[in-house]
Amino acid sequence: MRGLALLLALVALTLPAVADAKVRTGPGGTAFYKPPGHLSGKSHGGLIWVHKQTGSGALKPAAYNDLVLYRSIGEDGKPIAVSGAVAVPRGKPPKGGWPILTWAHGTTGIADICAPTRAPAAVQYVKPDLGDFLKAGFAVVSTDYQGLGTPGTHLYLIGKEEGRSVLDIVRAARQLDPRLGKRVVIAGHSQGGHAALWAAALAPKWTPELKLEGTIAYAPASHIETQARVFTSLQTTALSGLASLIFRGIDAAHPTLNLTSLLTPQAAALYPKTLTQCLPTLGQPSEFGSVMPANFFRSGVDLNPAYKLLGENDPEHLKIHTPLYIAQGEADQTVFPAFTDQLDAALTAAGTKIDYKKYPGISHGGIVTAAIKDTLAWARSRLR
Repeated sequence: MRGLALLLALVALTLPAVADAKVRTGPGGTAFYKPPGHLSGKSHGGLIWVHKQTGSGALKPAAYNDLVLYRSIGEDGKPIAVSGAVAVPRGKPPKGGWPILTWAHGTTGIADICAPTRAPAAVQYVKPDLGDFLKAGFAVVSTDYQGLGTPGTHLYLIGKEEGRSVLDIVRAARQLDPRLGKRVVIAGHSQGGHAALWAAALAPKWTPELKLEGTIAYAPASHIETQARVFTSLQTTALSGLASLIFRGIDAAHPTLNLTSLLTPQAAALYPKTLTQCLPTLGQPSEFGSVMPANFFRSGVDLNPAYKLLGENDPEHLKIHTPLYIAQGEADQTVFPAFTDQLDAALTAAGTKIDYKKYPGISHGGIVTAAIKDTLAWARSRLR
C-alpha cells in the first residue's frame, strides 16, 4: 500500500494542477479563440477556458503545455478575451512555487492567423530558446496579445494594451496551476521588447500581488515617432510592410484619425490586407513591398496627430522601477542600435537600473539566441 501511495504521489507531480474546478475546457481549433458571449468575472487576468496545446508550438521540455483564453481590459475599458500559452517545468517546484517568465513575442502581423498559438510556422521566431528557461526552472507563459487571434483588431505597438496582455496571462496561469509562484521575470523581443517595457512600467499598479524581479528586452522597438516622420522620405520599400502595420495599429486605437482617407489609392487598395495577411506576406513585391514610402499617403495630408500618438506609446518615456537587461545586436537593420542607445540613456536618466549589452555582428532575428546565456544567467541571478 505504501508503494502504491508513493506511485500515486509521483504521478500527481507530473500532472497539471488546476486550482479551480470550475475552469472550463475550451473547444479545439479556431473555436477556442471565440469567447463566450458574456465574459463573466470582474477581475482582469481571469481564466475563461483551457485546452491542451500540441504540435510545434508546444515547448518540449515542459511537463505540460496548455492554451489559455483569459480576460484583459481593452482600450475602451471593457473586458476582452486574449489567448496565449502556458508551459510548466517538470519536477517539483521550489518553495514559493515555480518562478514565471512571461514572454512577449516579436512582430508577426495583425491578422488573426498571425497569432503565435495559431501559426506554428512562426515558432522559431516568436518563441526562440524559451525551452532553456523551462529547463532552468521557469514556468513560461506567452500571450498572443489582445486582438491577435481573438475578436477585435490588434493594437500593434500600443503600449498599454500590450503590457496588460503580458501581465494578465500570469494571473490566468496561476489560476490554472497553483504551483506557480508570485516571482516574475518579463521578457520580450522586438515588438515584444516594447511590450515588455510597458508591462514592467504597468506592473506595480496593474498586478500588485506579483513580485516583478526584472525585465529582459531584446532589441526593443522604440522611437517609432521619429522613424515614422522620416518614413515617407525613404528610397526603399523594405519597410513598407512593417509601416502598414504601424499605421493600422494607431488607426485601430484611434479611429477618429481616419487614416484610411489619407492613403493614396495604391496604398488604400492594399490596406485591408493588413487584417488578413502576416508581415512576411505584406512585405512581398506584390503587396506593400511595391509601395514606395513617398506613395503611402496623399500629398499635403496632416499626419502630425498620428505621429503624436505614436510618440505617446514610446517606451523611452516610461518609469520602470525594477532592474532591466537590454540586449541589442550591432548588425540589427530593423531596430537600429542608435535608437536603443538613446532608449538606454533615457530610461537610465529616469532612474531605471539597466544592464545594457550589445552583441557584435548579430542581426535582429538572432539576438535572442546570441544573448540567451547572458540573459538566462541574469534572470536566475534576480531570483537569488
